[in-house]
Amino acid sequence: MRPLSAPAALSLVVLGGVASAAQGAVNAELGQRAGAPVLGAVVNNLGGCLLVLVGLVALPSMRAGLVALRRAGLPWWSYLGGLGGAAIVVIATYVVPVLGVAVFTIAQVTGGSLGGLAVDRVGLSPVGRLSLTAPRVAGGLLGIAAVALAQLGRPVGDLAVGLVLLAVAGGLAVALQSALNGRVSAAGTTAASIAVNFAVSTPPIFAVAALVGAFTAGPHWPGQWWLYVGGLLGVAIVLALLVGVRAAGVLRTGLALVAGQLGGALVLDLALPGGAGARWPVLAGAGLTAVAVLVAGLSRRAPVSVAAERAPEPGGRLVA
Repeated sequence: MRPLSAPAALSLVVLGGVASAAQGAVNAELGQRAGAPVLGAVVNNLGGCLLVLVGLVALPSMRAGLVALRRAGLPWWSYLGGLGGAAIVVIATYVVPVLGVAVFTIAQVTGGSLGGLAVDRVGLSPVGRLSLTAPRVAGGLLGIAAVALAQLGRPVGDLAVGLVLLAVAGGLAVALQSALNGRVSAAGTTAASIAVNFAVSTPPIFAVAALVGAFTAGPHWPGQWWLYVGGLLGVAIVLALLVGVRAAGVLRTGLALVAGQLGGALVLDLALPGGAGARWPVLAGAGLTAVAVLVAGLSRRAPVSVAAERAPEPGGRLVA
């Protein structure tokens, strides 16, 4: 899959952010009704794995990509991106009830912005090394400010420093997930990278659920079909992140995802029965995050693409 232009890719990421807002609401509702919060994440990843299995049967690109990965010679840690997704899901499940949504979201986006700046600077994603320029730093700070603005009026939980730092670490994990999955996608195919992501992220989530006794308490599964679409939304989100990272780097992709999440949250507040209705701080935060995406892309230096790095032949001629 050839990289899209940055504007097209980031537009897709914004839609992925809307899907992420819906996924969070669905998984939280499912976990609450089933009797254990982590069960929403379990069903989410199980659904994603089932879709991957269907893809293995139906998509030659997924099978070809996995074969290409076997030959690519990537270091083993390149395949661990899915652990970042598992980490943020588990962290959110147990930290949000203590910190509240507002503090958790601000801390997560802070970690994601710092992580995006770092992994872009070292060239961990396939777009290559992106310098730590003033516009990129300003874009990251604007993104944090936008999320803080969007959370005005929401209740604040107990400000436990350790849990705040854990939420920041979750944001860093998501940035690493985007970068590593992007490397896998560049070496194989986008479909293969999605398969690797779910294969890596699912076992830790099942392990956490088993450790907290989520399976022994006799889950009560609700009958509404829409509570089980988290896996489908998860595949769409991972796809959007892969497309965004390959075109615009981790920082701008993360900011575009947040813009979509805030926009999606506003739509859910308006559409769902008992929703909070129109919240102007959320609308303003979404708009300011979009500005942050644009600012972070100003005066961007041409990156050194990971896929385009070349090495000299013994005779001195350069080869790709």
